[in-house]
Amino acid sequence: MKELYLQNSLTGQREVFVPINDQEITVYVCGPTVYDYLHIGNARPAVVFDVLATFLRHRYEKVIFVSNITDIDDKINAAAKQNNESITTLTERFTEACVKDFEALGVAPPDVRPKATEHIPEIIDMIENLIEGEFAYESEGHVLFHVPSDPNYGSLSKRSLEDMLAGARVEIASYKKDPKDFILWKPSSSDLPGWDSPWGRGRPGWHIECSAMIQKHLGGHIDIHGGGSDLTFPHHENEAAQSRCANRSQDYVNYWLHNGMITLANEKMSKSLGNILGIRTLLQQHSGEVLRYALLSGHYRSSLSWSDDLIQQAKSSLDSLYQTLRDHSEAAALGSVPIDSSLECDQEFELALCDDLNTPKALAALHRISDELRNAEDNESALRKRNDLIQAGFLLGLLQDDPEAYFKRSIRSETDDALSESEIESLIEERNQARADRNFNVADQIRQSLSKKGIELEDQRTGTRWRRI
Repeated sequence: MKELYLQNSLTGQREVFVPINDQEITVYVCGPTVYDYLHIGNARPAVVFDVLATFLRHRYEKVIFVSNITDIDDKINAAAKQNNESITTLTERFTEACVKDFEALGVAPPDVRPKATEHIPEIIDMIENLIEGEFAYESEGHVLFHVPSDPNYGSLSKRSLEDMLAGARVEIASYKKDPKDFILWKPSSSDLPGWDSPWGRGRPGWHIECSAMIQKHLGGHIDIHGGGSDLTFPHHENEAAQSRCANRSQDYVNYWLHNGMITLANEKMSKSLGNILGIRTLLQQHSGEVLRYALLSGHYRSSLSWSDDLIQQAKSSLDSLYQTLRDHSEAAALGSVPIDSSLECDQEFELALCDDLNTPKALAALHRISDELRNAEDNESALRKRNDLIQAGFLLGLLQDDPEAYFKRSIRSETDDALSESEIESLIEERNQARADRNFNVADQIRQSLSKKGIELEDQRTGTRWRRI
């Protein structure tokens, strides 16, 4: 098996992936905080680590992939208050929307999708453990992690304690022993969600939630932890510190992977800056597979500049791949192999994914396989290349649609000016009859009318086929 190399944020090195137990790979990825509809920046880690999980399943017998939902947070509290609705109503609505958006992008559900509010007992147990070990303390109704108690604090983000103290994110508060200490538990007023605890009614801090969920579902030592680069500090740094101390071990995560941010006009996309593009809005204009292709067109560790040109390039590239599959449908009739993650794939394609999940190289290999399919000299080699193309596409979450359905599906199917499939077929029949009657002016008028509606016709020996453009 080819070696898989990953860029480890902890060491700053490109390393060969060596699992803790090759019979069971453990992966955790930080999921969204559900207080609003997701933007395309939220989609990048979901798509990137979905590809990683699929590729790991291609290589190993068992992969346990966990990605959480943060459903208790000050942003959630503020949004519920502004909407004049309960926090439960708000988080359930946006959790459902999140799941639907990810499904539309071809993201498979994780093996476990834990919610923070469903793990309060585990969170309290971990906090008690930290207090017992003198890594945390209670003060004025709060429980805080004492940063100086962990000599390895800062090892992930590569920040010194002095740098952190000077940083704007450090909150100075009377209840802190040290300005760098961070909250594990905080008191809740009557109008905020809260749970009974040894320190009074309150709610957990953000960082402790992931530590407790990882401990419950994956254990105290895992293979891979993923998330956006904006989470490296303070979230992942704090999470790693409290987990190491709770476990009384320096072993927590072997490989930390962080994806780069999506930018608009060279600015990071975020709700706080107000420069967001919602997944839901984009899906009204483009297919989920086109958006997925666009998200994979850049290396996951680099920032990705989002633009209309990027989407159009993705659509053109995906159209080309599907067109090749459509043009070689006769090869599929010979008996396609059922596609799944266990099958061997093209060597160049696999090497690209083994190179720190280099999806741009993998997409280039996909197009090279497509070219080889177009140039296949016989049906047997065409069938082999067609299966190679679909199998490689499977590992990226692409090319799983029927080519005919891909070209005929309308993104704007709910708009008044979108023609249904039956309407298009009827007009094509009229055009074919006009051509048979040698009434070419009428036939041309029908073609032009369809073209204005975004329908492109392709006349072939076997008949006329069409596609939406």
